[in-house]
Amino acid sequence: MRVQAVCLRRNSMKITEIPGKIRKITGDRPFQTDETGMSDSEVILFEDMVLKVQAADRMGEAANEYQMMQWLQGKLPVPKVFACEEKDGKSWLLMTRLPGKMLCDERYMKDPELLLQVLTDSLKLLWNVSISDCPCVNNLDKKLQMARYNVENGLVDMDNVEPDTFGEGGFRSPGHLLEWLEENRPEEEIVLSHGDFCLPNIFADKEKPGGFIDLGKTGTADKWLDIALAFRSLSHNYSGRYGGKGYEGFRAERLFEKLGLEPDYEKLKYYILLDELF
Repeated sequence: MRVQAVCLRRNSMKITEIPGKIRKITGDRPFQTDETGMSDSEVILFEDMVLKVQAADRMGEAANEYQMMQWLQGKLPVPKVFACEEKDGKSWLLMTRLPGKMLCDERYMKDPELLLQVLTDSLKLLWNVSISDCPCVNNLDKKLQMARYNVENGLVDMDNVEPDTFGEGGFRSPGHLLEWLEENRPEEEIVLSHGDFCLPNIFADKEKPGGFIDLGKTGTADKWLDIALAFRSLSHNYSGRYGGKGYEGFRAERLFEKLGLEPDYEKLKYYILLDELF
């Protein structure tokens, strides 16, 4: 997910469209629609609840999100589920609102040291969770299988890829990229991975991690998947790539210094390229 800005509009969805079981909880409370992001999901914000509406897709992200949210209760700061329902080919997930603000909020963008501290603390929270009974696996075997489905069914969003991924000096096509990914897969260091670890999906509550949202890709995976997506998100958000304000003097490489890790640029490249197929 390559996002930054938050855009709210009022009442884009009618109350009567909300399934009955969920509407019994929300009642006629006022709401806004949060248009952050580039996915097909619609996020409806009530004062103390969030309703996420997305396709009940073949990849199973809606079901994965519900399952992981339940499993992570008491392990990580994630929303609590009030109700989940499917209607007309869509998944409706009603949950609590997290405290604090997204890390792409200007409060944190203007204070990169604080942002990096919350970001690295959030990564370490994920890595400290025992995965012995984690219900969802998102390792390279699964990711490459899903990527192949996207390629073979023309589902790669070519309008939102990195400018140098395809074309002159890059890959000829998504199929060519997939071949390279299958032939050059790295060794994995399996941990609990968020799977879409970018600034809008990580909340900060003042100076501490506030929680995680968009858990459809969460499960066991290589720790460098989240590091790579965090590195890209930092680079693009601070450069103003997503249409927001640019900030001078920031080095995304500070992420590795905060984590106390030597950057593995081959893995960074691999997982950023892999994400192009989703």
